[in-house]
Amino acid sequence: MGMKHFRPTTPSLRNMTVSTFEEVTKKTPEKSLLTVKKEKAGRNAYGRITVRHQGGGNRQKYRIMDFKRNKDNMEATVIGIEYDPNRSANIALIQYEDGTKSYILAPIGLTDGDKVISGTNVDIKVGNCMPIENIPVGTMIHNIELNPGQGGKLVRAAGQEAQLMAKEGKYAHIRLPSGEMRLVMTRCRATIGTVGNADHENVKIGKAGRTRHMGIRPTVRGSVMNPVDHPHGGGEGRAPVGHAGPLTPWGKPALGYKTRKKNNRTDKFIVKRRK
Repeated sequence: MGMKHFRPTTPSLRNMTVSTFEEVTKKTPEKSLLTVKKEKAGRNAYGRITVRHQGGGNRQKYRIMDFKRNKDNMEATVIGIEYDPNRSANIALIQYEDGTKSYILAPIGLTDGDKVISGTNVDIKVGNCMPIENIPVGTMIHNIELNPGQGGKLVRAAGQEAQLMAKEGKYAHIRLPSGEMRLVMTRCRATIGTVGNADHENVKIGKAGRTRHMGIRPTVRGSVMNPVDHPHGGGEGRAPVGHAGPLTPWGKPALGYKTRKKNNRTDKFIVKRRK
């Protein structure tokens, strides 16, 4: 997918880029697969802000995705590739032989009219879904389950892919996009191919208003706050951080601080860390 550049008629257009949406072939979503997406603006049930810098933005509807792909041995035809405002990847609308429609992640190379299928003994073809035990070693996969029947949890962002490195007993070694090597049960399902819309990482927002349309509110530097509001605040004029390293508003280290809890029950599944 290409990128569209603009003539610098305004300062904000000088560096702004947008996707050309060449992969997208269907403009309007399937109404039966839409549901309401309630705006929370970073608030919890008590109305208190738990995640900062969220709120506003264009109204969106959620597309009901089929991450489980458990309709086995029934061929489905790709009706169209659509834009999804809820994720970086594009989505594909497919229709099964019995007339059922569903949304799946659109991998690179999947186009209108292509056939996809799920099951244990299906072809190793882009868009097909099957248990990892039936996938050859070295294959690029995405939408990987962590527990059998749970639905895909890993590798769902635009342009991402994981590689099946080895199979040993009931576990498979999978190299994730971060570089982490992880054990996943071979009964878990995965989809063949690389997630589409790979140029998403090259998009330059260009102007503040565009981030507001995305539902992201402004971020204020801690150094311009008062000491009561942030550890970096206060002082006459520009002042250094005043600590061994930068801190969060709540006094926790902001760089290099490991937040994963020690003795995590899933540590045994991580063969090699990402760093």
